[in-house]
Order: sequence, then structure tokens, then C-alpha cells
Amino acid sequence: MAGISNREIALDTLIEILEHGQFSHIYLKAVLDKYSYLDKNERAFINRLVNGTVERKIQLDYIIDSFSKTKVKKMKPLIRTVMRMGVYEIFYMDAVPDSATCNEYVKLAKKRGFSGLSGFINGVLRNISRKKSDITIDEQWIKYSMPQWIVDKWNLDYGKEQTEEILKGFYEPQELCIRVNLSKLSRDELAERLSQAGVVVRKCDTVESACYISEYDSLSAIPEFNQGLFYVQDYSSQLVPYYAGVKSTDKIIDVCAAPGGKALHCGELACEGSVLARDLTDAKVSLINENIARIGLENVGAEKWDATQFDQDAENAYDVVIADLPCSGLGIIRKKPDIKYNQAKESLEELAALQQQILDTVSRYVKPGGTLCYSTCTINKDENENQVENFLSSHPEFKMEKMTQLFPDKEHDGFFICVMKKN
Repeated sequence: MAGISNREIALDTLIEILEHGQFSHIYLKAVLDKYSYLDKNERAFINRLVNGTVERKIQLDYIIDSFSKTKVKKMKPLIRTVMRMGVYEIFYMDAVPDSATCNEYVKLAKKRGFSGLSGFINGVLRNISRKKSDITIDEQWIKYSMPQWIVDKWNLDYGKEQTEEILKGFYEPQELCIRVNLSKLSRDELAERLSQAGVVVRKCDTVESACYISEYDSLSAIPEFNQGLFYVQDYSSQLVPYYAGVKSTDKIIDVCAAPGGKALHCGELACEGSVLARDLTDAKVSLINENIARIGLENVGAEKWDATQFDQDAENAYDVVIADLPCSGLGIIRKKPDIKYNQAKESLEELAALQQQILDTVSRYVKPGGTLCYSTCTINKDENENQVENFLSSHPEFKMEKMTQLFPDKEHDGFFICVMKKN
């Protein structure tokens, strides 16, 4: 489309995510790849406007409904998206003055065939802009734009004070966390090479393989990424092989491995051992194989397998079983902001049942004296601590060695890890 603006790109992207159910992290990446010819700052603007509008949707709707006689739910999809974007810019971005922001969204609506509603858009946005300093929101769930049932559950499980910290944590700015391929070079060597190319690197204080990077254009433009010298992987996820105590000669299976980060990390640590990475679909196995090829590890293999199905040949065969299982994903809302709107109480119960089924199955793959490492990227006791408690009560041959629940902050996402030893 000739002459398309950054806001138009964001508008079309948001309609696909909020109205048509596209996954934000996948669809937005595809959009940014499509417009890779744009300046880095322009793509950063689109990224922030889209992600910010998605993650603040509940709060934005509350503000709009407070000023508009036509409620958000009754608006045409394009108009409510325009309104949400406008309010997000007014409250959270300072690229242009508020008056110019209002003008931009009026022009955008006109360009998309809604000239008749331009006065409505202009009036509501300007009124919100004039009175924004008077708007106060006390309810936790509206203030942090989190579905009320999730906030209620966290308040019950963790208390209001901890829940407040969790909700704040999702809005902490976060650099991209990478794992250095220590089998090919040291962290200092990689940091030096990236720094020389203008990438800002901060070394993690607590995990030797982890760095945080910023001020880069795109990953695909970094030669060291294409050469397999580092892998994008959150700090929390990098803890798993360390917690599991992976040794150089271990035989390891990762039962739900895609995209393969933990399996590859295990492969680096078990340099004289082997790793089998499994997942449910051809597409996921293909993704694992792509990453194996890029990183260049010969002791890691991938295959398609349904983790709920018992594999007779794997019984008592592995020193370490990595079970990073399907979960509600409530710990990684910062990376996938739409995930909080797509979950329901009922789905959490179904996921807990699936996790229990997989744990029952794959625990049989652990050798006597071996390790079962269970992890999720969620904040939900029914999927985490309670799941472990139920498993241990029905599997007396296992004993818990270490368990931790991480909450989101500047360094990492929400994540749960439990290490269990087989007697």
C-alpha cells in the first residue's frame, strides 16, 4: 500500500491481534520483518505502539468508556482500535504533542473511510488529553490491565502485596537475554565482538552463560547470531540445566523441547553425552532442527513424539529428564501480552491435568539415581507447587531436591523450576 504510515501499520497489526485472534509475538515479528527496510526507530515505534496497546487494553477501554457515550464494545473494530491507540499514545508515548496525536488518528480514520466519525474521535481523544492528569484508577486489575479473575487468584495464592509486585514486574523494561554458546567461545569474547559492532552488552551476574543485549537493529543482522555463537533464551530458562545438575557424560531427554533452547544448552554441558529433543508436531521438530543446525551441536537430536504416550525403549534410560511442560504462560505476559486475554479458569484446570499425565509418563524414563526437572513459564500454584506436591505423593520413588518460583522483574520472566531425584 503506497504511502502507508507507521500508525497505519500498527493499526492493521492490532486489528489482526485484537479482533482476529493472531498471536501478538508471532504476528508482530512477521510485520516487523516485512517492514525491515524501515529505520530502526520507526520499527521501534511500531513495536511499542502495538505491544503497549495490547498489554494496556483493559485500562485503555476503561478510560475510553469513562469519556465516550458509545462504549468500546459497541464501536466498530477499526474505530475502537484507533481509539485505543490514540489513548495509549496520549498516556504512554511522547513522540509528538497530544494535540498532534489527536490529529493523526482523526486523519487515519478519514483515510480508512470513517470521515463521519472523525468529530467523535477528535472530541473524545481531546477531552481525555485535557483531563488525563485527573484520571485515577485504584482497582489493581484495571490499573495493570490484567483480567480480574487472574488478579483475584494471585491475591488468594500470594497475597495482595506480592501480587502488586508481580503486576509491576510485567511493566519493567527488559533487555533481550541471550545464552552464549560456551562450547565455541567465552562470554567475554562474545561481549567484545558484539560491543565492537555497536551492540550494548550487559553480563549477567549470576548465570555464566547469560548476557543482556540492546541497541541492535535486528538479530538476523548480527553475524554472531547466524554463526550460532549465541541463542536467545531467557535467564529463567537458562537456569534449568544448571538446576538439573547436567554433567558432561549424561544421557538426557527433553520431552517438550521446542524451540530447543534447553536441549541445546544441555548438549553444550553434556559434551560427552547425548540429548534427545522431542515435541508433538513436525513444525516444532523442524524448528528444533533449525536451531541444532545453527548452533552446530552433533550430540543433540530431535524427533516427533507425543509426551503423553509412554515409550517402552526409554524406560529407566536417562540420567536427566527435562519436562518443561505446556502451561498457561502467565509468567511470560511481557513477551506475549495477549496471552492474558486468551486464558480462562477452565483451561488452567485442563493444563494441570495434562501436566500430571505427562509427568506420570516421563518420570518412568529416569534412571535410578537420575533427575527429573519439571518447569513451567507460569505463575500458578495449581500448575507449579501443587502439581509437584501431587506428583510426589503418588511417586514415593522421587524426592524433591530444589524448587523455586521466579516472579517477573527486570532480569527475568515468571518461571517455576523443581528438581526431583529418583531413589
